[in-house]
Amino acid sequence: MLDIKFVRDNPDAVKENIKKKFQDAKLPLVDEVIEKDAKYRACLKEVEALKAARNKLSKANGPLFGQLKKCTDEAQKAQLQAQIDANNAAVKADADKMAELEAEEAKLADRIQEIMYTIPQMIDPSVPIGPDDSHNVEVQRFGEPVVPDFEIPHHVDIMQSFDGIDKDSAGRVAGMGFYYLLGDIARLHEAVLAYARDFMIDEKHFTYVIPPFMMHGSVVKGVMSFPEMEAMMYKIEGEDLYLIGTSEHSMVGRFIGEILPESSLPQTLTSYSPCFRKEKGSHGIEERGVYRIHQFEKQEMIVVCKPEDSMDWYNRMWKWSVELFRSMDIPVRQLECCSGDLADLKVKSCDIEAWSPRQKKYFEVCSCSNLGDAQARRLKIRVKGEDGKMYLPHTLNNTVVAPPRMLIAFLENNLQADGSVLIPKVLQPYMGGKAVLIPKK
Repeated sequence: MLDIKFVRDNPDAVKENIKKKFQDAKLPLVDEVIEKDAKYRACLKEVEALKAARNKLSKANGPLFGQLKKCTDEAQKAQLQAQIDANNAAVKADADKMAELEAEEAKLADRIQEIMYTIPQMIDPSVPIGPDDSHNVEVQRFGEPVVPDFEIPHHVDIMQSFDGIDKDSAGRVAGMGFYYLLGDIARLHEAVLAYARDFMIDEKHFTYVIPPFMMHGSVVKGVMSFPEMEAMMYKIEGEDLYLIGTSEHSMVGRFIGEILPESSLPQTLTSYSPCFRKEKGSHGIEERGVYRIHQFEKQEMIVVCKPEDSMDWYNRMWKWSVELFRSMDIPVRQLECCSGDLADLKVKSCDIEAWSPRQKKYFEVCSCSNLGDAQARRLKIRVKGEDGKMYLPHTLNNTVVAPPRMLIAFLENNLQADGSVLIPKVLQPYMGGKAVLIPKK
């Protein structure tokens, strides 16, 4: 969300940014919001003038009442009363006019906010320009992608060879998009999460947090754009509560309405949560596998920092995802998101994609985003600088790891010809010391 003053002062730049995001239908909104803002400010000015006039008239009546009380001349009393009545009539007229103007103010303010929630954030100059994710740009690769000389089964078949997944029962219990994980596969799922947690705490020195798994609508509106909300969020019927789609949202929401001392920055937090998503849209739910599902678990990293530090944090955060996956012998690449693939609140974003030797291509396992001051502006999060001045912090987020999607990459890249799966050294302490998983069938 942009500052209305920025839009007012830089309409051409805002329009150019909209064009870069291939959202030309939003171009008329820039002129509309500037027009509505001018009317809103004119209303405010007129209301202030009416308040001043009303106060002047009310103040003038005080001495008149005193004179009326002491006056003994009937003609003079009538004259004083007439003046008081005229002042009261003027005050009443001013009050009626103010009520009209304040109603207009509220109407204009609602429309201005609606538009400002729709106009996208200014993207970073380094973002590649393109209409959709097919124009995302590979930046670099980490690790050699290998295709073994034996056939790699579908990840569900690998899991089933360990008696590790039951989607049929989950379908009867909850429907498509859910699963049961069992035995070694379930333990591997939790081992990855535990390792990712300790990686962020012990090596990166982030504070571990378990956040609320539901949040109010005001927080939802503050952390994400409306199209994302409609496609992702599950609403609790009859309550102002939504199930989180990612812990980033409730983590940033923790600071709603707060004034943070500058000395408390950066806030570096890592959170565990289950995540719940409708997954509406063209991609839909994956019928057989566990790549795109309604429920999963995730370890996330969140940073709230000074504006001048946010790009440095962005570069550190995505590199940590690379480091984590490489420690588990999984080849990955960094893919820079183009302008048309950026959600409206994002300034810059990249995906970390893992190599799939079965599909012979990469697929997304992490997403790192710099949202600038967009979320802070919506949630009214401010920082009080050492000089006493207020400013908006920047917020960033990145997936540390999100099994079971990550398990697809793990199983495929560590699968052996005999069907066993090697456990990297970093995970062995979380797997009871096991160095290999042996299939049961």
